[in-house]
Amino acid sequence: MKFSEKWLREWVDPPLSTEELVAQLSMAGLEVDACKPVAEKFSGVVVGEVLEVEPHGDAKKLNVCSVNVGEASPLTIVCGASNVVKGMKVPAAKIGAQLPGGLKIEKTTLRGVLSEGMLCAGKELGLTDNAEGLMVLPAESKPGEDLWDWFELDDQSIELDLTPNRGDCLGIKGVAREVGVLNKCAVSYPEIKQISATIPDTFPVSIKAPEDCPRYVGRVIKGINPNALTPVWMQEKLRRSGLRSVSPVVDVTNYVLLELGQPMHAFDLDTLTGGIEVRKANEKEELTLLDEQRLVLNEQTLVIADQANAQAIAGIMGGADSAVDDSTTNLFLESAYFSPQFIAGRARSYGLHTDSSHRFERGVDPELQEKAMERATALLLDIVGGEAGPVIDIKSEKDLPAQQAITLRRDRIKRILGIDVPDDSVTEMLSRLGMIITNIGEGWEVYAPSFRSDITLEVDLIEEIIRIHGYNKIPATTLHASLRMIAAPEGQVTTTDINEALINRGYQEAINYSFVDPKIQHLFADAEKAVPLANPISSDMAVMRTSLLPGLLLALRRNLNRQQNNVKLFENGLKFSLQSADYTQEKVMAGVVCGNVNPEQWGEQSQVIDFYDCKADVEAVLSLCDPQGKFEFIKDEGNPAFHPGQCARITRGPDTDTIGWMGAIHPSIEQALEINGKACAFEINLAAIEQGNVPNFVELSKYPSVRRDLAVVVDEIVNFSELKACIYKTAPEALKSLQIFDVYRGKGIDSGRKSLALGLTFQDLKRTLNDSDVDHIMSQIMSSLNNNLGATLRS
Repeated sequence: MKFSEKWLREWVDPPLSTEELVAQLSMAGLEVDACKPVAEKFSGVVVGEVLEVEPHGDAKKLNVCSVNVGEASPLTIVCGASNVVKGMKVPAAKIGAQLPGGLKIEKTTLRGVLSEGMLCAGKELGLTDNAEGLMVLPAESKPGEDLWDWFELDDQSIELDLTPNRGDCLGIKGVAREVGVLNKCAVSYPEIKQISATIPDTFPVSIKAPEDCPRYVGRVIKGINPNALTPVWMQEKLRRSGLRSVSPVVDVTNYVLLELGQPMHAFDLDTLTGGIEVRKANEKEELTLLDEQRLVLNEQTLVIADQANAQAIAGIMGGADSAVDDSTTNLFLESAYFSPQFIAGRARSYGLHTDSSHRFERGVDPELQEKAMERATALLLDIVGGEAGPVIDIKSEKDLPAQQAITLRRDRIKRILGIDVPDDSVTEMLSRLGMIITNIGEGWEVYAPSFRSDITLEVDLIEEIIRIHGYNKIPATTLHASLRMIAAPEGQVTTTDINEALINRGYQEAINYSFVDPKIQHLFADAEKAVPLANPISSDMAVMRTSLLPGLLLALRRNLNRQQNNVKLFENGLKFSLQSADYTQEKVMAGVVCGNVNPEQWGEQSQVIDFYDCKADVEAVLSLCDPQGKFEFIKDEGNPAFHPGQCARITRGPDTDTIGWMGAIHPSIEQALEINGKACAFEINLAAIEQGNVPNFVELSKYPSVRRDLAVVVDEIVNFSELKACIYKTAPEALKSLQIFDVYRGKGIDSGRKSLALGLTFQDLKRTLNDSDVDHIMSQIMSSLNNNLGATLRS
């Protein structure tokens, strides 16, 4: 919401400076996003009256003008504007004038004629965007008046960044009401009189979708002057509020929108057929909008139609076929209430966002439509003339919002705010906010006004009280509390523990949107289970993520594209999926790595991060809940996000459910996402590792350990985890550790086979193991490996 400070002070003028007013608005929850002058400073520019216009004798496009600037004698000014005529009043920059941009006006000879100043276009003064021709000033302006003072440009344009619940402040009226309450000032509301009909003309209106449009107000105005001009005061208020002047009719509807917060629309009555019908769009119905876009409407879109075609998208934008233009003489004015829940998202679904949709989505006062119609009628009759017919007011009472009684308790105010607010202050603040308040035993019964649809609960009223009372007036007090230690389960692994483990290994935490591009989601697992959004922010954020990896990989790409060559990112968050008719969400932890293991240095050659470096990071996290490392990494190609052959499924032991995946990112995904480098990633279900194993004391043996090395030859497809499981299943408790220390392929080993060298350490708690004991165990292990995995002893 953007508006002029002077316009606001016409309604309410508190004894505050601009800076104090801005600070007060922000502290009251109406955050001021910007405050800047309405025009760049200029000086020496006055109202000039053109007395004579003579063609320049030496230049066809130049005219020599005699201009009255309120001095003893007129100035001679050479002008090239095509619209300069005798008798017009225009901005005249005298010698020495300073214009925006630093331009200083000096005496200049143009083709032999001395020019004593410059006649200005509005764009040259920063007052309009129109650079074609001179700026025409009203006839009532007096020659010689300083233009800066005449336009009252000593003003500020204030822009509010309102939260979605404060649709009531999307008009000067609402902002003035807030300022009046905050400063206990009277608000000067404009008198809106009922305009009596001078002609009997009406236009049929029917509402086919009353839930979407519970109220529709219309009026016929005939015989307007199509050549009338918007008065300068209105043009300036619109400009300072961020809207350009279009035509008197459009300007009036925009003015009412800014003043009262009620969007309006004007149709060219002569282009409408039969009557107005508020209905849902027909299948594949088309409409050309005011901005010349041709849309195919979906059947959930509410339209304003006549008996022939749709003429506007309700609450969003009008159609080109019924638009008001320079030849329009008869109008049909619309002022309606559209339910926010049915309007929300419709504009974005067509790639639109308008001042009207912005207000209707947040909720317009359902009692404002007739007042806005009377206000717009009075302004139009004053500016463009014409005759008005009776007001047409069609409404569905049962579909209009009704305010419910809210009980406000004294003790609840004290409990939530921590301060005592006097009863008189509560009554005064809420009354000034437009609420109907009645004293009851324990507090008050309150009805919120129709323009505050966001107030439905007791806490909403308490928020209003402290907002008006002032957050900065809450005294600082020392808190007193009885504290007790809360038991922390020893085996619990918190998200903080996991984050610290990864940060200690060089990772940085990332936070990504839960919404992703369907095209990118399709590259990963469970894409068919992605939950589509009914009202997406944009087309590339249209589904809920089924994995954290898409967001992390896009973050990786952004970093690589910005010359960050070594990247380690992790994220904790929710992933979502559609299971039958239900939505499920699962908390997971994921990470992605790319680059070199170590920074560039002289002591070691650079080494690119690979599968095993990423696996070491995952093992460091898993060790938090299982220090003995009983998690298993099982070779698997069931996840399309990872490279076949460099992908592992993570479990908590044999025959247990999968708790995560890790591996090198599939080359096709790296290519699709334009990732320049080899990336590895992991994703683990947090619920599976939040409960760890509490370490138990085990007696240390006082007897010496015995180590035996074993070299076995197995098929290429057999991995170490299978060997490890088989050995531990066969060996007695005397086997304390098992390590692999060599892998060999080559001379002496058959094709399709490999040699694995294992180190086995044995130790007994009760005695010293002798060679025969160890030989017997080794024989059992070798026999089991041969029978189960086809392993042979390497010769």
